[in-house]
Amino acid sequence: MSRQRTICSQLGHVKLQLLYKASIHGFTGAAFHQRCDNRSPTVSVGYNASGFVFGGYTKQPFSQSGQYVYDDQAFLFSFSGEKLLKYPVTNTQYAVKMIGNYGPYFGESLILVYGSQAEVYSNAGNYYNFSAADMHGNDLKLTECEVYQVEELEKPWRSMIWESEKRKEMTDNIKFYSPTDFTVSQARILLIGPVGAGKSSFFNSINSVFRGYVTNQANAGSSATSLTTQFRTYSVKSGQKGKPLPLILCDTMGLEENTGAGLNVDDIISIVKGHIPDSYQFNPTAPLHSEAYGYNKSPELKDKIHCVVYVIDACKISIMATKLEEKLAAIRKKINLMGIPQLVLMTKVDEACPFVAQDIKNIYKSSYIKEMMQDISARLGVPLSCVVPVKNYCEELELDVNCDILLLTAITQMLRSADSYFDDLIQQELRSSSGSL
Repeated sequence: MSRQRTICSQLGHVKLQLLYKASIHGFTGAAFHQRCDNRSPTVSVGYNASGFVFGGYTKQPFSQSGQYVYDDQAFLFSFSGEKLLKYPVTNTQYAVKMIGNYGPYFGESLILVYGSQAEVYSNAGNYYNFSAADMHGNDLKLTECEVYQVEELEKPWRSMIWESEKRKEMTDNIKFYSPTDFTVSQARILLIGPVGAGKSSFFNSINSVFRGYVTNQANAGSSATSLTTQFRTYSVKSGQKGKPLPLILCDTMGLEENTGAGLNVDDIISIVKGHIPDSYQFNPTAPLHSEAYGYNKSPELKDKIHCVVYVIDACKISIMATKLEEKLAAIRKKINLMGIPQLVLMTKVDEACPFVAQDIKNIYKSSYIKEMMQDISARLGVPLSCVVPVKNYCEELELDVNCDILLLTAITQMLRSADSYFDDLIQQELRSSSGSL
């Protein structure tokens, strides 16, 4: 399976469907053509008793025309252990030949099921350059031959538009966003999550998107304990001298699994209710009490949290400690009772999935990312539609339009959730005022 995955990684978001297996269907050209003609693209694989696995790829459909066929994408390959050695076609006009009495026929260089025998024909040179020793160890007897059709996997399971025009549209919508409750000018978004999940990095990334270059205003990095020890509220500016955006990102100390360490659950509730002032210094062993200096006893709606976001490292979902999961569940339960919308921000998706690391646009094509999103959805009890994956700016020096689009999508979802909260409050007020008449 790992070799299949390696081959697939060369071909994009694909799976392999077996068409022909010589040990079952016969080591004959007729059996091969019966099952494989007019099918494309294909991967053909030979096996020998010396343990070599080798073959070729072509995007052209097989036939029995007797003609050579052009293919600029064709390549031969062999495996050295799990490592793939790849030999691209060097004469594209003669990449593949279509002959009835033979199996897969790659440009007079490699023929599997040669002359309807369990044999290989091998001649490196004008069509493909390879070492016979590396390709098959000079063992030309086949123990097996397989041909697979390469099938594109389903369309992305979440639709996204990856264009700079879309990025501009999203940034403009966020700049001109106005909360549905006129008493509030900025939606307050609370970020909660384990140490090192990327809360501060997310703020820095959003700030970077709107500044137009990578910034590091919030303290972020790798540490076993939380780098954020204060409650910080960050207003994002549109450009270096621009106006603050209509949202505030609230950063908290990291959650830790042990009792008496990391962010205190009671402090979270005080933050959500609007009691805790900016720059409050967290004390993991003692939550803020109502008589403490700076405690806001009469918070207004603008002081309260309008959407709670759990920030989770995609690489650590499967190894999340039970105590941490229980702590998150306890927080969720209390915030549910307060009627505040909750989202999950899944960070470090590129580190979790090589397919996404290759191209961030693969995010909604990756079945692995989808499985992780489903996993965290089940663990935290939030709908899958409330799980939003992002890649923060951590080591880059320049912005990337596709990363920006993912980050802006996350902010858009947060503002929509905040609006749902405001709408609910307005409906409650309308019901209570109509009930009092």
